[in-house]
This record gives sequence, structure tokens and C-alpha cells, in this order.
Amino acid sequence: MTKSVFKFGGGTAEGDAKQKELLGGKGANLAEMAGIGLPVPPGLTIATHVCAAYYDAGGKLPDDVAQDVLSALAFVEGVTGKRFGDAANPLLVSVRSGARVSMPGMMDTVLNLGLNDVTVQGLATASGNARFAWDSYRRFIQMYGDVVLGLDHYLFEDALEIAKEDKGVTQDTGLDADDLQALVARYMAIVETALGRPFPQDPHEQLWGAIGAVFGSWRSDRARTYRRLNDIPEAWGTAVNVQAMVFGNLGDTSATGVAFTRDPSTGEKAWYGEYLINAQGEDVVAGIRTPQYLTLTAREKAGAKAASMEEAMPVVFAELGRTFDLLEGHYRDMQDIEFTVEDGRLWMLQTRAGKRTAKAALKIAVDMVAEGLITEAEAVLRVEAAALDQLLHPTLDPKAPRDIIARGLPASPGAASGTVVFDSDTAELKSRAGEAVILVRTETSPEDIHGMHAARGILTARGGMTSHAAVVARGMGRPCVSGAGSISIDMVTRTMNCGGRRIAEGDRITLDGSNGDVMWGEVATVEPDLSGDFGALMVWADKHRRLKVRTNAETPADCRVARQFGAEGIGLCRTEHMFFDPARITAVRRMILAEDTAGRAAALAELLPEQRMDFAEIFRVMAGLPVTIRMLDPPLHEFLPHDDAGYADVAAATGLTESLVRRRIGELHEFNPMLGHRGCRLGITYPEIYAMQARAIFEAAVLVRQETGAAVVPEVMVPLVATARELEITKAVIDAEAATVFAETGTTLEYLVGTMIELPRAALRAAEIAEHAQFFSFGTNDLTQTTLGISRDDAARFLGPYVEQGIYPKDPFVSIDEDGVGELVSLAAERGRGAKPGLKLGICGEHGGDPASIAFCEKLGLDYVSCSPYRVPIARLAAAQAALKKA
Repeated sequence: MTKSVFKFGGGTAEGDAKQKELLGGKGANLAEMAGIGLPVPPGLTIATHVCAAYYDAGGKLPDDVAQDVLSALAFVEGVTGKRFGDAANPLLVSVRSGARVSMPGMMDTVLNLGLNDVTVQGLATASGNARFAWDSYRRFIQMYGDVVLGLDHYLFEDALEIAKEDKGVTQDTGLDADDLQALVARYMAIVETALGRPFPQDPHEQLWGAIGAVFGSWRSDRARTYRRLNDIPEAWGTAVNVQAMVFGNLGDTSATGVAFTRDPSTGEKAWYGEYLINAQGEDVVAGIRTPQYLTLTAREKAGAKAASMEEAMPVVFAELGRTFDLLEGHYRDMQDIEFTVEDGRLWMLQTRAGKRTAKAALKIAVDMVAEGLITEAEAVLRVEAAALDQLLHPTLDPKAPRDIIARGLPASPGAASGTVVFDSDTAELKSRAGEAVILVRTETSPEDIHGMHAARGILTARGGMTSHAAVVARGMGRPCVSGAGSISIDMVTRTMNCGGRRIAEGDRITLDGSNGDVMWGEVATVEPDLSGDFGALMVWADKHRRLKVRTNAETPADCRVARQFGAEGIGLCRTEHMFFDPARITAVRRMILAEDTAGRAAALAELLPEQRMDFAEIFRVMAGLPVTIRMLDPPLHEFLPHDDAGYADVAAATGLTESLVRRRIGELHEFNPMLGHRGCRLGITYPEIYAMQARAIFEAAVLVRQETGAAVVPEVMVPLVATARELEITKAVIDAEAATVFAETGTTLEYLVGTMIELPRAALRAAEIAEHAQFFSFGTNDLTQTTLGISRDDAARFLGPYVEQGIYPKDPFVSIDEDGVGELVSLAAERGRGAKPGLKLGICGEHGGDPASIAFCEKLGLDYVSCSPYRVPIARLAAAQAALKKA
């Protein structure tokens, strides 16, 4: 029988850090910490595979697992000397989730479980602290009521606020034992009124309810959203950890905190974190109280008055520091740690690899190489390739004027400007409409995950550097300012007050997540600096990657950006983009509307010098590197107007009659242009178009070669080929123009002619097509459309539910569909190289910048990937990671 429940603590551990798939990240690391002798409260972990069994059983824990839980709970009782449900000395437990990868705040937690009207008295007597006992009981009722019973947490929070107002205090620590006992009675009444039944008093009923709720939260909306955004399979499931409680709310000698062994925003080698005296962990993480700084240096830097842990608890702080060093050395990575101090004794509740910004990830990886903790190859694997996107875009110009309206904590670095919105649904709605928004909340909760993803930045009035908003924003790469205490939000009028200034929803603000500034309006930006740690990591990545990385670009500016980012050529230059230039669109339209070859030739003669200039500028920027130029691809009607005013403008510009314009446009109309008269079909029916483009390419290449002496390597690509004969005909046109230009100029250049593989038939007949091609470039955008029968422009309406229901593991237009489209690519590569060994193979669709798709290209042995300029560094790093993982 498969083991499903694992014990840890008391000098033993049934597991270790390598078993995350089985025990989840939290359970595996609790076992590991217990195994290396750190003070970990004893507990048990219910394995991840039980999650699926729970759902298969209709939301019920299998009987054998329930029995194993009770046996393990007896082990915890033996270690602690307390008994679960005992009236005199009760064992209380926490019930927490633990997926194999960190999902901060996305699933449910219940603390202080085991309290009831009897055990609360025993806890008060055993601890000698009645206030602590009643405080723990009211916290338990609130969490259990929210998480397990499904009551609105605001019901309890409102009651707490009323109790504080009645007492005349602002913090819950100002309530005494009698106040908290009265609050418990109010909470009990809330539960019974809402549910029609009393709060459960049986500790075992409480336990099964909490375990079920944690498993149930795996399929909550917020957890599903987080998994979708982070490519986490639903089939993984979550573990559940049941652990003996230790209490940070016992009084002034107790505390709770969250810490990182290095700064997760900057990567600086300095302890970073927050703590609260006389509190429990949720107070810090949820931002319910604004916490205090961990170190004296951080407190002084922030200008805060409240004592740091280093000052208030120097002995425990020193022990905590030794634990930080031990854990970072043991795991060889920056750690995110949760701890509790119970009456002066330190307990470790969690450690995991800390979420960090891309900037921090770079610095930590590079620094750890210098410190001898990890190798260069490990450093390359440590930085998430997609996260580099955070570093490749402009930041706020330090010289730009700033109208600062508020200040908070610099919770997640970066800068963002956008219009203010006050709820996540509005943020998502406006973002879908193309509007940049800043999500402003009193504090965020896990239910805000979709709004945080939609927003360019997040601003909260409450919460610290380790609050939910801060942790999630850093993981997403969103700038975040938290704990901006000077702002107050009025959801009725949908405005916020910033020190007397009224900001309405829709007003524009700017956040600087690096220093905590909130500014009115939009602030100017500067280009990023890509030297230092970034440069070092890219050098290491280039050492280890095999795949070349090119760019998709058709303007000199984009080409320069791509070269700056390390592009090794152009994998896709779309010539049609050049035709839309206002200076030449009239000649293009005259060519399209011409009714005979002579008319088209005259218009093409006007376009030839323009195209030659376009290509020459690109060849100059990319001198010495290959440049793949795609011949005209879209259907001709895309260059024509579709309304009366447009018809008249074209007639006036071209000198044709409006009736002729209307007639020709009508003749060019297509019901399904994506599968119509486009690509090589244009080159077959109007060979003079491809002849003009080929001549422009070769004349430009010769010109730049003569100017610079640098090698210019044009790669002419014929699109939408389905048959070998199509490529044979169009290649003959291209070769003829090359021969003519070389004869006219007395200069001969190396060049290649190849094709895009973007139709299933082309993939299937790749051997025949390879006889006429010197390279294949897989156009996976169209290959995905034609293979799946899905329009990329319309797919957003239904692909979300398709991914959620497991029909596709990911959006196939973001990550390549390996089972379908991928098999065609594999087949075409095999058959193409079988017919022509050494055939150059690349990919130039959007998938060329997707790390998962790049790993697939590495597995197939393609020669290069091509992506947009700003994704070139991402592709370089992803290619190196794919090569290292394959080795």
C-alpha cells in the first residue's frame, strides 16, 4: 500500500527536501529542517497524491488515510506531551497547504485548531495567560469560519473593529482577556446566525473540516488563476501539513516573523524581513498589522521608530542569524523563512527558495558563483528566463520631475504608470481593453490575483515588505508600493485621499517600487543598463547554449536593439510591413489595382528603390550576420481601404476612377483570406512582385558589401509553400534575379533560398521540398492555426476554458503544442534532413521567445530560434538552460 502520511519532528523525519513531488515544498523542507537538527514543531504531512483521491471520493478523505492521520497525531502528542482535545493541556495544531512549488497566499491555512469552549480554559490555565488563550480562540473561530465554513471574513473583521472602537484602542493587542472573551461570544453568534447551527466543538470534526478545506482550496478560483499564470499543472495537487502550534502571541517575549537570507528585491547580501511582537504569522503575511523591521540597519534606513528584532530580542535574533547562514549554506540558495518565537524560544515553521525579482535573481546567482556556493552552470539554471523581461524595459528617469503624493514601502522594484482602479475586476476589464492600470487597495488578498496580474503596478495602504501584495508582486515582476499609510480609500465615491489630495478612479499615477514613491501623472523613463550581473550571466549562458538566437525585425531601430541584446542574425524580416509606409502605399495600391503586367511593372519600378533602401539599412546594421527576408506574404486586399472615403482617396492618389477602384477591390475580396491568395501563391500568379523584391535584396546586399567589406548573407524565404513545385518555381525567379544583379555589378555573394514550413502538407512532404530548399524556418504561428484549425485572432474567446479543463496544457499560441504541431515539426525536420543532410532548421513564430518551446527546439536539434528583439536575452538564457538540462 502506498504510504500517504509522513511524520516529522522530535529528532525524526520521514522524508527530506528531495521529496517535493510527494510531500510538497513545505512538507519536504519541514522534514529536511527536522533532519538537520533545527527546532521544528512536530507534525505530519498528508502526501500530494491524496489530493486527487480526495476529489475522486467526492470531497472525502479516504478511510485508511484518516486512520494514518490519527496515528501520526498520536506521535505528535507523544513529542509535545499534550493531547488533542484534552481539557487540561490541549494540543493545538495548524493545518496548512504545501504544493510542490510555492503558491504564496493562494491556498488556505487554519491556525489554533483544537480550541473549543472547554480547551480554551485548559489553555488559559496551562499557559497562565488568559488573554493569550482567548486571543487564540477568536483567531481560530475567524479563520475556521472563513476557510472551512465559508463565511465572509468581513463579518469577523467588522466585529473586531467595533470591539476596538468600544475599548478606545487601535490595535488588537489593546484588548484584554475579558474583551476577547466577549468577542469570542460575538463571533459564535455570527456563526450561528449565518449557518443556523453552532460553531463545531469537536476537535476531530474541526480537523477533518480543515484538511478538507485545504485540499478544496487547490481548485479555488485564485489557485486556478495562479497555476494558469505560472504553468503549474492541476494534476500535481497539494499536500496538507498538520503541525503542533507554537505561539507568537504569548506576550512581549513572543513574536512571529518572515525573513529572507538576502534582499529579494535587490539581491543584496543582507538579512531582510519583518516581525511582530505578540502576534501570529497571519498578522505579518496578510498585512493586518504593519510589522517592524528585522535588523537595526533596515530600521534606521527606513527612519522607523519601532524597535527592530535585533534590538528588542538580541539573543533570539543572534540564533536566528546563525540559522539563516546554516539554511542558505545547506540549500545553496536564498531562503524565505517563517519563524515564531514562543516565550523566548525560536521555532522554524518553514523554509523555501525565496521568490525574487529578476534583478535580485541575477545578483544572487552571480554573487553565489563568486562566493563558491554554486557553479556558473548552476547560476544559469537559477534565473528564470522569462523573468528577464523585467530588466529589459525602461525605468524611471532619475532626472525627471516628480510630484510625490504619497510614500510607502518599496515592496517590489520597477516603475509603472497607469490609471487608478480600486478593484481587481475593474483592473482586469480595463487591461483587456488595452488600458494600463494601477491597482490600488487597502490591502490585497489572494482573491485579487487576477487584478494584480492585469495591473501594471500595485499600491496598498496597509501591509509590509512581506505581505501578500509584496510577495505576489515580486513573483509576477510587478512594481509594488505597500503600506502607504497616508492614503485612504473611499469605495463609495471610488476615490483615495493622499494627504489632502483627492485622486479619483481613472486619474493617472506612477509608482516607483524601488523607493516607495507614489507620483501624480506619468514620469519619464530611461533605457535599462544591461551590463554588470546581466552581462556576466549572458556570457555564462552563451558558453553553454547550442541554439543560435536570431530576431524578428524589419526596421533598423529594431535591428539595433536586437544586436544590443545579442541577436545573431535576423530570422524573420517581414517585407509587407515596409509596404505600409505612407510614402509608398500609393505605389503599392497602384500595383495591386493594375489590370495587366505592364501596369504592375510600372508600379513595382517605383517600389524597387524603396525596397532596396530598406534592405540596405538592415544589412548595414546586421553586417556579418545572416538576414532572413520573407517575400510578400499577406493577401493583397490588406493594403486596400474598405470604406467609401478610402475608395475616393485611393482613386485620387492613383489617378484611377473610383468605379475602377471599387470593382478591383471587389474582385480581390476573399471569404477566408488566411487560406486564400497569399504567400507563394502571389509569387506564382504575379512573379514580377517576387522578382522585384529579390532584385532589391541582392542589389542592397551588393551595395552594403561594397561599402563596408563586411559579409552580407541574405536568406530569401518563400512563405506558405505546400508543394515542392511551388518552391521550385519561385526559387527559379529568385535565382534568376540574383544572377542578373551579380552580372550587372560584377560582385557575387553567398545567399540561401528556403521556405517557411507553416502548412501541415509542407511538413508531411518535407523531403520533396528539401530538394529545392537550403533551409526550413518553421512558421509556428500559422502552422498552429492550420494544424489545430483555430484562428489566433479569435482563440481568446475559448482557449482559457480549454486550458483550465486540460484540453491543452497551455495556450498553443504561447507554448508550442508538442503533441500535435510539435510532431509535425519533428517529422519535417527528420524528413528534410533525411533528404538533405545539414539542412538549416529554425523557428520564427512567437514560440521562438517562449522558454518551453525553446527547450522543445533544443530537443529536436534545430539550429536557431528567432524572436522579437526584447525577448532575445530570454531566448539566449532559455537555450542555455535547455542545453544544460539535456546534457
